[in-house]
Amino acid sequence: MESPERARLDAFFRQITTQFPAGDAITTLVITHLLAERPAFLRAMATTSTVGAVLPKPKSIHQPTLDEVRRTFTVHDLTRELFADTTQALDYLEDTAGGRDVVLVDIGGYFATILDTLVGKFSGRVLGVVEDTENGHQRYAALDALPCPVVSVARSPLKDCEDHLVGRSIVFSTEALVRARGDILTSRNACVIGFGKVGRAIAQTLRAQDLRVTVYDSDPVKRVLAHSQGFCTSATTTEAVRDAELVLCATGNLALRHSDFAALRNGAYLGSVTSSEDELELGSLHDLYQRTPVSAQLTRYEITGHYFYVLADGGAVNFVHGAAVGTYIHLVQAEILAATAALSHSRFQPGLHDMPTADRDTIARTWLDHFER
Repeated sequence: MESPERARLDAFFRQITTQFPAGDAITTLVITHLLAERPAFLRAMATTSTVGAVLPKPKSIHQPTLDEVRRTFTVHDLTRELFADTTQALDYLEDTAGGRDVVLVDIGGYFATILDTLVGKFSGRVLGVVEDTENGHQRYAALDALPCPVVSVARSPLKDCEDHLVGRSIVFSTEALVRARGDILTSRNACVIGFGKVGRAIAQTLRAQDLRVTVYDSDPVKRVLAHSQGFCTSATTTEAVRDAELVLCATGNLALRHSDFAALRNGAYLGSVTSSEDELELGSLHDLYQRTPVSAQLTRYEITGHYFYVLADGGAVNFVHGAAVGTYIHLVQAEILAATAALSHSRFQPGLHDMPTADRDTIARTWLDHFER
């Protein structure tokens, strides 16, 4: 990042943290994509909290950024297993922030299954969670009762800009990986599973690039919406993928199960918007299909009479090329900072919450002041 860009970004975050100051001393554990623009966000988080640990998402680490962040912050490896076992998770929290007031900054619902234990048995206080993604939002929403506030920015209007550009970047990276093996997408049949904000952007971008697009969503209302926008729709996943030469999954949940892969057309390309463990049940195929690397980001799955290609090991395809969405990502980061500050003031009761409209308006006006020109 060039010096003028860094100065402008730091000035933006200074104004955000001034407008949304934290209360008493808090410690944050920050799960994050560690991309080139992320140090500015972490520096801002450090002005409102003690950053107890940065936990980078494994498939979205920019190595020079990791090296830079390690010079300032404690960085720990992140795995689903770390927070799957309640004893291990509680021990980790005690070792990292024992006795303190803590806010957990999440991407993907890592803390969801053990949140009751962390809130009930931690020697300090878990003030709440800030969740960034749709799949994480769904994990917290699925719990019978939340023991602390969870503030989700996943469905914030401020995230709409990012979601639209993520959809476009997914298509860009998909086409780049396909072209790397001498193939093209133009005029092919494509299937998009999930017609939320990202899925909608993917479908629209594919259509604009002359693909024939079929949409499947488990929500019939979203299928109606897709139909109203001129997309073909299917009543089942199997029907949707059967004739597709490209399948992109954007559900924020498990999109393709073990039985669905057999329905894929021979030679189809398969990609995901989120982590492979969230969208694709690929692990169930490892004893059945032979896996052959075609390139660094393309794997051929083959069994007698059937084969298909998986992009980026089933992980988020756009992270192959840095997942850049420009300065719009800072709208979401600012809302995460504001939500963290709100939790430090105990503004919310236990349950799932959005940030108030007035706070989002303040963030949007501040962004316009810094980045509109």
